Amino acid sequence: MAERDQAVHRIPEVLRDAGWTVCLVGEEQSGKLAQVTAGLRRGPDPSGSGKLITSGFSYWGLESTVAWAHACNDLYYPVMRESIASFSRRWRGLSERLPDGPLHYVSLGPGTGQKDQALLRSLDSRGRCGCYIPVDVSAEMLRLAQREALQHLHVPAADVLPVQLDFSMPANLDRLGTLIRRTVGSEPVVYSLLGNTLANFDSDTQLLALLAEKLLRPQDRFLLEVAGTAGQDEAAARAAAQEYENSPRFREFVTSALLQYTDLQIDMNSLTCEGLVEDDRALKIKVIYRNRTGSELQLTLPDRSTVRFPDQDTIRLLLSRKYTRTGLEKMLVDARVTTVGETHEAGHTAFDGPAFGMTLLLLAPGDGTRPAGPNPFD
Repeated sequence: MAERDQAVHRIPEVLRDAGWTVCLVGEEQSGKLAQVTAGLRRGPDPSGSGKLITSGFSYWGLESTVAWAHACNDLYYPVMRESIASFSRRWRGLSERLPDGPLHYVSLGPGTGQKDQALLRSLDSRGRCGCYIPVDVSAEMLRLAQREALQHLHVPAADVLPVQLDFSMPANLDRLGTLIRRTVGSEPVVYSLLGNTLANFDSDTQLLALLAEKLLRPQDRFLLEVAGTAGQDEAAARAAAQEYENSPRFREFVTSALLQYTDLQIDMNSLTCEGLVEDDRALKIKVIYRNRTGSELQLTLPDRSTVRFPDQDTIRLLLSRKYTRTGLEKMLVDARVTTVGETHEAGHTAFDGPAFGMTLLLLAPGDGTRPAGPNPFD
């Protein structure tokens, strides 16, 4: 046992070589592949509500990770690029509202790591940086994010703990919460879910409520970034979809999952972004691949089985939303969190286009009291 302990203690020394990354794998990866296959086996539906690649798996794998990094820097995809560029400024408006003392940072879906770097740099400059724990379903995304997030920072290797885990599953959150509490003790944690990631989930409100219930203690805070809209009509929905459709790099990113999980010959003209009005809560954007060949295709899946892909059938590749102020407030109430601080950034839009933007919220566990305030996207 003593020899084993010595080996474990030597790991931080080994990690001073930047070529190494230690990662905790929190679930059986073959099970994730079965989830992908199940989504692609769903029945035909020309509306985009049948076959799908569920959130998270769009980023799972090396090809998808590289494609996402390229999309985030695409001049024709200003939504994500400008969100990254403005994050440091928006974060400074909230950083003074954090609990006192050292803070540990848990990043749920760290993306390219650029936003994590801005947050960690601000904590490090004040001598308040504790452990950094990025969590993602994709090991490749974790490695990319960690490398970018820690660039030019002096965070000890022993304080960095990447975790490969699907944080949308309740059982996984139980295990993650236990791991974090055993790692940090009673010291406060800042959790984050950035880049409008919450909007990628069908059950977005339920996921936020689950994260708050399973992870947040009174001393912890949750940093949530969502896209917003002032317009709530068909014209605004079309404009929201157009933001995605205009980007060649984004189109390459969303189709990379099809290349990885099927033998489909990709035709970019079969990819569409459809904007819908989701009651009074959001504009919903569905990125859909439609069979426009005029005949039925057979798709080979990762387990070598085949599935019918009839003419006009669809595969939903990505789901996103832009929330109204009313929809955002109701979601926070239903998730039983309260707003501690809030900053906004106007989005890239044409002169006569609808007003879109990004909201950064610092949340604490609460009783679901609805926050007050004007619509920042008006």
